Formats: sequence, structure tokens, C-alpha cells
Amino acid sequence: MLFSPVAGSQQKGSPGWTGFCGQFRRFQEVTLTHLQAIASNYNLSYNIDARFQSLAQESQALALAVNQSQATVQGDLGHLKTWIRKTQRRSRKVDSRLLALGVALRERSQQLTRERKEQAAQREALSSLALDMRALQDTLARLTGVVQSQGARLDALKEWLPVACPGTAAPARPGLPSQSSLKLQGDRQVLRTSPEPLGPPRDFAGRLRGTREPPGPGSPWAWRPERLGEICNVGPALVFPNTSTENVVFLSPGFLSGLRALSVCSWVRTASGHLGTLLSYATAENDNKLVLHGRDSLAPGSIHFVIGDPTFRELPLQPLLDGQWHHVCVIWTSLLGRYWLHVDRRLVATGSRFREGYEIPPGGSLVLGQEQDSMGGGFDGSEAFVGSMAGLAIWDRALVPGEVSHLATGKELPPGAILTLANAALIGGFVQRVNCTCLELCP
Repeated sequence: MLFSPVAGSQQKGSPGWTGFCGQFRRFQEVTLTHLQAIASNYNLSYNIDARFQSLAQESQALALAVNQSQATVQGDLGHLKTWIRKTQRRSRKVDSRLLALGVALRERSQQLTRERKEQAAQREALSSLALDMRALQDTLARLTGVVQSQGARLDALKEWLPVACPGTAAPARPGLPSQSSLKLQGDRQVLRTSPEPLGPPRDFAGRLRGTREPPGPGSPWAWRPERLGEICNVGPALVFPNTSTENVVFLSPGFLSGLRALSVCSWVRTASGHLGTLLSYATAENDNKLVLHGRDSLAPGSIHFVIGDPTFRELPLQPLLDGQWHHVCVIWTSLLGRYWLHVDRRLVATGSRFREGYEIPPGGSLVLGQEQDSMGGGFDGSEAFVGSMAGLAIWDRALVPGEVSHLATGKELPPGAILTLANAALIGGFVQRVNCTCLELCP
């Protein structure tokens, strides 16, 4: 605002002067406010520049630190790559050595397996040879007994003939076969004896006519067939009277572990002229894991020895059809699949390659007298056993001929039986359990 001299000439206290002073003060205030705003803007700009400079310095320091870190990381990565390459080379070497070691171990394992199989085969061959030798010894012992008994009878005839027929020469007594009279032909032993008959001469009756009667059945010189002695202490007997499907005996517990060998022995007497089913073992997987089943409709007197259906062997048991007591032993081992059938302590059938290496599994249902078509059931009357059983026992090993002979002559039970008739947990239908002191007294 411009002030005129006229206005300046105004005196203090006049109204004009008062207005002028007010305007001047307002001008001062506006000017001061404007200057303060300019100063504030200047300070702010200065602070921003300082901040920018500080940030630029920090950025440079940070970039330097990052560069140093990158260099350090690159160095570490280089060392790590070198270590990884060395580790990979070492790993490949270790893998190669492990592979070679695995091949060597497999070859060694296969060699040990072959050696074990060869040793097992040798042991089985030796065991089979021992069994055959024992059977041969038993046969020779029986033949020796027969020859001795025939010699005793001929001695009696030698004493009797000169009295009955004066001037008649007594027959010579045959001696026991010498070692030179035994020879092996292939795998059979042939016993050569005297060609002369061991019985009386063919014209024996004619020579004695008019003098004295020949020896009768009651004579001490009469010829009698060989018989087993009185058999006692065989334990209880089970009598199966008819073909009812309710006639069944369950043995419990069954097989608690898998079986790689088995011996089943029992005294048996049939009452119906056919064999039926002596024993049946079924599992949930297979109802014919182990069966002794008569096949009278196909071959009377034969029995199917089944292990793991449909594999079986047909065994001859015709002597059992005469209604008399007979001792039966069926023996099997998975080693080479060998099996033997003994009837009245005589070996009547044998073979090999029958379920070789097989194991009869545990946990099944073991039944006497019926054939199972399902586990614990599915019986058929046409397959039922009719007759009596006594002294039944089962072993988880192969009995030797001497043990079989002891059983057949009423001697002690071989050790290790896993099941006997004492394990008959359930006797169903019309089956009777009878305690008899001796076998001839059992029904």
C-alpha cells in the first residue's frame, strides 16, 4: 500500500492516523507469516536433501555388502559342488562294491543251498538205506526163525519116522543160509536156500498107510502159520457200528504246527468188507489236506493216501478185509517225498517223490471215521468207516522199522506222539469207546 504525503501529514490521534496504523500492523503480520512459510519450506527442502544423501550412502553400503555376500555365497557354492562331485564318485564306487558283494553273497548262498540239499539228500539216502537195512534185517530174522522152526519140526520127524516106518531114512535138516548164499541183485536181496522142499515127502501119506496116522492138527509136529503173540496194553478202542454220518470222532487239538513228516499207526478191524475213511484232515483252504480213504468201489482193499488234494498214492490194504485185527502204519516225509506202508510190521509198499518239500499246514479239523467235504462237516455215509480202531497214534516224524515192529507186537509206544485216542475230544453218533485189556477182547 502507498502512502500519500497528505496522509502522512495527518496528526496523531486523528481518525485517519488510526486507520493507517491498523493497516500497517496487518501488513506486518501478513509479511511475517509469509516469511515464516518461506523459512519452513526452505528447512523442509534442506531436510529432504539430507535424507536423500543419507539414503544414497546407505544404498551404496548395502550394495557393497550384497556384493560381498554374493561373492561369499558363490565361493561356498563352488565348494559344495566340488564336495557333491566327490561324494557322487565315492557313492558310485560304494555301489559297485556293494553290487559285487551282493553277487558274491548270492553265489555263496546258492552254493550253500546246493550243499545243504546235497547233504540232505545224502542224509535221506543214508536214512533210507538204514531203513532198508533194518527191514532186511527184520526179514532175515523172520526167515531165520522160520528155518529154525522148520528144522525143529524136521528133527521131530527124524525121531518119529524110524519108529513109524522102520528102514525109512529121515530127511536132512536144512541149515541156516550162509553169507555166501546171500547175494544182491540190483536193489533186491535174493535168499538162496536148499532146493529140497522143507515139508514132508509127497508120498508121506502112502508110506504111512497101514502103520500110523500122519500128524494131525493137535500133534506137536503139525505145521502152523506164523501168528503174532497176544497184544495187550493198546489203550481204548473206538467202535464204529454203521455208516451213519453222525458216527464221527474229532481229535483235538489238531496239528499245532506245520508237518514235514508224519507217521500214523493204528490197530484196525473192518466189519463191513470195505475200508471206508480211516482219517481225514481238512482246512479252510482245502478239505483234503490229509486223507486215508478206502476206494473199494474202484479197487477193493486199496486206500488213497492223500496229501494236499489232488495228489495221492494208492496203497494196498487187502489183508484188512478179512475182519481180523491188523496193525497199519503209514509213514511220510517231505524230504525226497518218501513214504512207507507197514501192515502187521511188514513193509508192503514204499515210494518217493510224493509231495516232496511240502508242509501240511496247522489249524485244521482232524476227524476219524468220516471224509470231510468241508472243514468239520460234509460227511457221506458211503465213505464212512465201519469197524474198530485201537491204539491210534500220530507222530510228526518218520518212525523206523524197529519202532513199527514194537508197535505191532504190543510193546512200548515210541516217544514223541503228538496225538492219540486220548485226544478224542468229541465222539458223535453211535461210536463207542471201549476199554479192553487185550486186543483179542476188543469188539
